[in-house]
Amino acid sequence: MVSMNTIFRRLRGKRILILGFGREGKSSLAFIKKFMPHAIVGIADKNAEAMKDLGSDVAVYSGENYFDAINSYDIVLKTPGISLLGKKVDLSKITSQTDLFLEEFHNQIIGITGTKGKSTTSTLIYHLLKESGKDAILAGNIGIPIFDIIEQITNKSIIVFELSAHQLQYIHRSPHIGILLNVFEEHLDHFGTFEAYRDAKLNIIRKMGESDWAVTNDEFCYEAATMMVRSLSYQYYDFDVNWDEVPLKGDHNRLNIKAALCAINAFGVPVNEVLPHLYTFHPLEHRQELVGTFGGVTFYNDSISTIPQATVAALQTIKNVTFLLLGGYDREIDYTPLIDYLTKHPVKHILYTGKAGNRMFEMLQNADYQGDIKKFKDLNEAFEIIKCLSKNGDVCLLSPAAASYDQYRNFEERGRLFKTLSKDFVPSTV
Repeated sequence: MVSMNTIFRRLRGKRILILGFGREGKSSLAFIKKFMPHAIVGIADKNAEAMKDLGSDVAVYSGENYFDAINSYDIVLKTPGISLLGKKVDLSKITSQTDLFLEEFHNQIIGITGTKGKSTTSTLIYHLLKESGKDAILAGNIGIPIFDIIEQITNKSIIVFELSAHQLQYIHRSPHIGILLNVFEEHLDHFGTFEAYRDAKLNIIRKMGESDWAVTNDEFCYEAATMMVRSLSYQYYDFDVNWDEVPLKGDHNRLNIKAALCAINAFGVPVNEVLPHLYTFHPLEHRQELVGTFGGVTFYNDSISTIPQATVAALQTIKNVTFLLLGGYDREIDYTPLIDYLTKHPVKHILYTGKAGNRMFEMLQNADYQGDIKKFKDLNEAFEIIKCLSKNGDVCLLSPAAASYDQYRNFEERGRLFKTLSKDFVPSTV
């Protein structure tokens, strides 16, 4: 097994608090119990129910004042979902799986972040490397806590690490190859301001060494230069790709592909080795996903689109959309880019829901939008509306430009329900 000396050095002899006990918090506890069984460990989470089955060897803190536990510990393993916004916390104590892992395995990591496109780009890089016979490992924000893959790592492993702004906020080192795809207004409930969110994203390149590479667009190449970081802009590379044969469609995915190939090349793997496997990549679920044609209507599931720029990209890629489903949980982001696009390119029927949908509706009205707009309570009601209005050959797109948390656990749950309802669709006129 590879060395974990840097991780152990940061944790050894410290009283360790795990802050947040979801998937990553459980992963951190399992790691400590396995590799540091004598460590003093506490767990703090607002939800007492999450910690009900823990043994007596772990101190537990819950309720409204669970943050107070930080004062009793030397180091805090913060999980990504916990926001420190407005909290008086000694930030010198704050670390995370991401922070420790980047310090230990820096030279083996291709890290990927961006408001949109990071899961597709990460999975694509992993696919290209794995299919080319490389020892590639995928983990991170994609849904696999990074400590869960440590025992799979060899000295030859290339670790493809998807990184959210939440994970990047309190790190001390950037990846060896860091991809920064884009930054749009998002997660203001966690960061407070767009500037704070953007600043966290920039950590993927900010803490690089002279042998590292930042793979970015032009905007961030300039910022990398001010940080004295080597960078290259992926926008200007084509790598002799036959774009008509690539399964990933749309201009936004073309940029994701270019970024992936630039990063692989910067890591030292020749692009000609991986390029044939670009044409065998299967796009991820909930991302402009063609569900199928049912009852004469073609349905696309783009539930991942939680910001206006992503919905615009979907409308630019998927032609002749007749029904657009918008709205959900309102995170107070600016919907002007979407409103401007829809005003110039009206959709025949817009269906909206939630507080975010209400705000979009008001903005569309103020912009003298010409298309039909209807409100729905939930997806079942939306489909009843579509059944009454649809005609053979129509196209229905779920691309909400908003988070799902007002009705669903996550965008995946929302997308799965949309797909189920699509497959059962029978228009009222039949």
